[in-house]
Amino acid sequence: MTQAHTLKGDQLLARFQALDSFLLEHQALWRPRPFNHLHLPWESRHPELAQWLRQRSLSDAEAAHNHPEAVSAPSPYPQIATEAARLSAIGALSTTDLKPAPARLNVDVPGRKWQQIEAFGQHLTFTRIPRHWLDWCAGKGHLGRRLLQPEQTLTCLEYDAQLVEAGQRLSQHHHLAADHQLQDVMAADAVKHLRPIHTAVALHACGDLHVRLMQLASAAGCQQLAIAPCCYNRTANPRYQAMSGPALASTLELSQDDLGLPLSETVTAGARVRRQRDASMARRLGFDLLQRSLRQVDDYLPTPSLPSAWLEKPFADYCRDLATLKGLSTTDDHDWAAFEGAGQQRLAEVRNLELVRNLFRRPLELWLVLDRALFLQEQGYTVELGIFCEHNLTPRNLMLLAERK
Repeated sequence: MTQAHTLKGDQLLARFQALDSFLLEHQALWRPRPFNHLHLPWESRHPELAQWLRQRSLSDAEAAHNHPEAVSAPSPYPQIATEAARLSAIGALSTTDLKPAPARLNVDVPGRKWQQIEAFGQHLTFTRIPRHWLDWCAGKGHLGRRLLQPEQTLTCLEYDAQLVEAGQRLSQHHHLAADHQLQDVMAADAVKHLRPIHTAVALHACGDLHVRLMQLASAAGCQQLAIAPCCYNRTANPRYQAMSGPALASTLELSQDDLGLPLSETVTAGARVRRQRDASMARRLGFDLLQRSLRQVDDYLPTPSLPSAWLEKPFADYCRDLATLKGLSTTDDHDWAAFEGAGQQRLAEVRNLELVRNLFRRPLELWLVLDRALFLQEQGYTVELGIFCEHNLTPRNLMLLAERK
């Protein structure tokens, strides 16, 4: 396999268009969520693949979750996996020397978060040395403080007053030239903080928050941007709002549900969290069978998020209480054990059927980040897109570097 490279210049558009065609061609495979369907629309077209996946165990699915492309499933699975991998291939950004952090600067930062900050800082290969960092959705400002060097200044924007206060205390403690501002970045007056001199940085600012930064920073003529996007489904719009010309011209329409697909991968959840998640899903799938029977409607019924304490209830009480929440009446003459067992069986089937959808996680994420890259290119920036850390540190490891020409 050839070495993967970062994307820049004309490569951004070429890759976007190839991904756009791929996602459009196969949307019947990745749009329907197995959790919501007793029988997926694509199963009748690919019966051998469906049957093969349905007979696998929950542990089989769990083992393949982070590497669905490695599963030896019947056609068309291998062909799609190969094409998805080819279109998702992207190299690491160049590294730069990041001076060692001052003593105890990482106190109060969880280990994994600090590793992400270090990796982010090591890939800021701008042609001009930044003079004024703008840490967007800064929290306590850990990222900005790590990047700050002598003769540079730092502004941190954060809407949580307690985090602003804690961040200002930390910056003062380390004698750093940092100004922590209380600011809702989605508010109309956020634009007052952006200047052409700024190098704006955002590490995993969710959805609308990093989109807002790109819009305001490009309008203000900020010198440089470095953004690692996250949580594309955290948006006030029910449907995806394309940013660039090519994405606006695409016929691919994405719901919030679709936008959640890239976030469905977990690499950090511990065994207890996974067990709790599986128990919750199995119960919901058992209840789904019950509600179809009660309503005499063979459709998925959305249910609200439930406190973890609900998992301690006997399954019959869980179903009765959830039925009440949804305005359904139930009786005691149900075979609760059968519904519970069927939910557990469905969990294994759903997890395995999801492997097909999971092949499209990275292609869709790359499509979304390329839309952002092309938008910045249209605003007059030189843009490079690549990876800033290993996948096991965070699956959200794509990073945009943009610099005014």
